[in-house]
Amino acid sequence: MLKSKIDKATGFEKRFENINTVVFENSTDASKEVAQEIAALIKEKQKEGKPCILGLATGSSPKGLYAELVRLHKEEGLSFKNVISFNLDEYYPMEPNSINSYVRFMKELLFDHVDILPENAHVPDGLLTKEQIADYCHEYEAKIEALGGIDLQILGIGGNGHIGFNESGSLQNSKTRLVALDHITRVAASKDFFGLNNTPRTAITLGVKKIMEAKRVILLAWGEGKANIVKKSVEDEVTNRVPASFLQEHNNAIFILDKEASSKLTRINKPWLVEKIVWTDKLTRKAVLGLALDLKKPILMLTDADYIENGMSDLLADSGPAYDTNIKIFNKLQNTITGWPGGKPNADDSNRPERAEPAKKRVLIFSPHPDDDIISMGGTFMRLQEQGHEVHVAYQTSGNIAVADDEALRFARFVIDYNEKFGIKSEEADNIYKKAEAFLQNKKNSEIDIPEVRYIKGLIRKGEARATSYFVGLPDSQIHFMELPFYETGTIEKKPIGPEDIQLTVDLIEKIKPHQIYAAGDLADPHGTHKVCLDAIFEAVKVLKPKEFMNDCWLWLYRGAWQEWGIDEVEMAVPMSPDQVLAKRHGIFKHQSQKDGVVFQGTDAREFWQRAEDRNRETAELYHQLGLATYAAMEAFVRWHY
Repeated sequence: MLKSKIDKATGFEKRFENINTVVFENSTDASKEVAQEIAALIKEKQKEGKPCILGLATGSSPKGLYAELVRLHKEEGLSFKNVISFNLDEYYPMEPNSINSYVRFMKELLFDHVDILPENAHVPDGLLTKEQIADYCHEYEAKIEALGGIDLQILGIGGNGHIGFNESGSLQNSKTRLVALDHITRVAASKDFFGLNNTPRTAITLGVKKIMEAKRVILLAWGEGKANIVKKSVEDEVTNRVPASFLQEHNNAIFILDKEASSKLTRINKPWLVEKIVWTDKLTRKAVLGLALDLKKPILMLTDADYIENGMSDLLADSGPAYDTNIKIFNKLQNTITGWPGGKPNADDSNRPERAEPAKKRVLIFSPHPDDDIISMGGTFMRLQEQGHEVHVAYQTSGNIAVADDEALRFARFVIDYNEKFGIKSEEADNIYKKAEAFLQNKKNSEIDIPEVRYIKGLIRKGEARATSYFVGLPDSQIHFMELPFYETGTIEKKPIGPEDIQLTVDLIEKIKPHQIYAAGDLADPHGTHKVCLDAIFEAVKVLKPKEFMNDCWLWLYRGAWQEWGIDEVEMAVPMSPDQVLAKRHGIFKHQSQKDGVVFQGTDAREFWQRAEDRNRETAELYHQLGLATYAAMEAFVRWHY
């Protein structure tokens, strides 16, 4: 059985959690632990002379697990010759060698690197005719039954709670079948298919019944983006609207989570409802602000009765009347608000989020994509520049895969027309255009762009980023295009962070010697570009920490258009007037390739400027609701202590 590196629900906590859940510090540790359980099962079956029947999943969640199983095979001799695997699902229709095929996924991540017999690795066939599907699905289940059922089933979880492709509404006795994919599922997958229009509408999936018949089920979930659906699946009622909740009725199911995916579970989010805790300043702030928002009361209106009736009587016993705690939390929240994100000169900074000195700071804003700076902290960006700081912006990646094909062709044609108009003879430019045009006219869904097309797309985004920086008021010498190598694969899937990425980051920080660094702390997707870019910064800071200038360097984390910091986490909130909100919008509009039809829209139909404005307005409204001053909008930051 799994032994958690962090904790697992026991005793009273199970009144909230109806499935055993184990929380790990990170997905790497969790994946290694699950791999050890699988390895032990395989070896046990080998000793008994029996096959080990594994149910396998695809998606981002099991990637670390498969990497560890490959390592165990190569370095510790774990054999897969007795393993018979059945994958959960496959898009339909789908060529097995397509870049998005689950056959290809499994081969590249696991099957081609271990000694499993090819005839023992089963993935649903995406090339069947519709007339063949019913019989094929019946045979797929019959093979599993003939082997005595699945010994261990690995699952991920979709944003709507789907397991396999058993979407919301699937019944507990559903069988292996062809299903229509939910819009939410298709939107989530659309980034892999370069747009929703290219994303399959149907898939073949193992039914819920066969999943529930597995002798052991392990569901993996990583990242904040899964936190809400994990809580619904584990703590709320069993319902076919959230198919993962069916696992509450399985006698040997477990959810394996990282810290972020567990963050909404009651024992993590509101531990005072579960056990007696030590009321730290952080927990007190979280509890009081959460209580005020739940009761729709300003902080200073909370009463002793409110505390007692909502499981916080211990706080009263420890800290005295609600009145005293309310004032303390109110003042702390009020002190996060500042119109001087670089620090206010010649002012008492004892209760301000930033230092007054030096009055003119060197500031380095890291932007993972070429528009994250203006989308996520555009108001603060402009405020820092206007208040006389030396502001640098570093665009960490080219962002080239997020440009539509027709945009690339339009800009390539512009070069031809420009040359023609001014009498510039360029055979090379003509050839590049013809090559790009020929490729794009015959490009298949999800096909990787040729280098020339990628470079054109990168130049488009580079020009837009430069236009935004000019709009804010930066000279060329303070605009840096890093083009970190990990990103330049031409595909959604990126390389892991490497020494060159870290060194480029180290070199830039050391060159500027900033007093402030701003970085994207948007970690909704643990495998996304933001996470890799942030890891590069953290590693660079570790390398540079012994340097004297780092003693005066503070690192602030902002969040992107995907999510916002919790109100209890915010350490600096920069307010914006209506005019400043409009100026930020105009800055975002410089990114024309990302407007009116974004390639990677995600599950949110709003454009990025709309998301940013709504999020900033919602933050300001939360402050107002809690009893503080009213602002049009606010950008929020958390300081990272290294």
